[in-house]
Amino acid sequence: MSEQRLRVGVIGAGVGALHLAAYAQIPEVTVVALAGLDDDRVARVAAEYHIPQTYREYEQLLAAPNIDAVSICLPNNLHAPVAVAAAQAGKHVLVEKPLARNAVEGRAIVEAARANDRVLMVSFDKRYRSDVEWLKAYVDSGALGRIYYAKAHWMRRAGIPRLGSWFVSKDQAGGGPLVDLGVHVLDMAMYLMGEPEPLTVSASAYAEFGPRGLKGWSGRGQFSDQRLPYEVEDLATAFIRLEGGATLLLEASWATHSSAGDDFGVTLYGSEGGAELMVRNYTYENTVRVFTDVGGAPVDAAPKIVKGEGHLGVIRRFVRAILYGEPAIPSPADGLRRSAVLDACYRSASEGREIELLRSEAADGSTQ
Repeated sequence: MSEQRLRVGVIGAGVGALHLAAYAQIPEVTVVALAGLDDDRVARVAAEYHIPQTYREYEQLLAAPNIDAVSICLPNNLHAPVAVAAAQAGKHVLVEKPLARNAVEGRAIVEAARANDRVLMVSFDKRYRSDVEWLKAYVDSGALGRIYYAKAHWMRRAGIPRLGSWFVSKDQAGGGPLVDLGVHVLDMAMYLMGEPEPLTVSASAYAEFGPRGLKGWSGRGQFSDQRLPYEVEDLATAFIRLEGGATLLLEASWATHSSAGDDFGVTLYGSEGGAELMVRNYTYENTVRVFTDVGGAPVDAAPKIVKGEGHLGVIRRFVRAILYGEPAIPSPADGLRRSAVLDACYRSASEGREIELLRSEAADGSTQ
């Protein structure tokens, strides 16, 4: 395969357009097909990226013999059936975050990829921001010492997806902002901290605005029709105990009365130093600050970091994993661990108690 071009199909023409834009920048890739049910959007996107073949049904794309790999950019409830079918059809798989609605479905995807010897990656593209990459190298250098506490957040003041969309359907999405946004910053925090094993979760979830038709995403249409269902949270918070005594506070919301715009970040507290990654409204400038003491005096520093690749970076790694055997990063295990934590969060919020993730079994989604 290393001497061939990688032939790719994209399933889903919404977020799939971001994947197409990235694939178009990778010389070793030829995108040969696009599938989606929105005929007008599929036709428009296919024309923009000069894609020769389009399909309505993903099964038709998977049956095409001239496709080596697929990007799956669909509602969360379709990740498992489409990814499993893709692996069984002999395709390598890149699936948009989260891996699946829950760890049970995620495990089915991982097992199908393993059984068919296919590369599987989850598109946690925020890892490929240059500020996250810089901060990871800084942490790995030992500059923070032992990280004993961390906070991860993605908060919006007004950003609930449209009522009636799959985002606000419990069955289709699996949850609200925790599974939509929180999974990104959970992944960032765990990656930066070196993947400590999560032990227990205590979480709460709230739906204060969505059921009243308030705080829809500005510029994307307000929603006020109370006949349309709102089935998920609009804010969730979780306290996660990690191996070695460290803890992580996780917050995710689509709507709050707060100063938030559309802001995400991770704060790390270490024995020798601290670090703060704060991204406001998707900016790439002045996002990192580090804190330490020099000569007994507190010192703050703001490194100048250039913009990274994001989706292009994760897709470039997917391509290189297939063609050149590089490790799949983020890995299937990473995606499955994130799903296990989210499962525990929703269970804790529902049952009103702390949930334990069984040691060494978190990657299988086991809780008690």
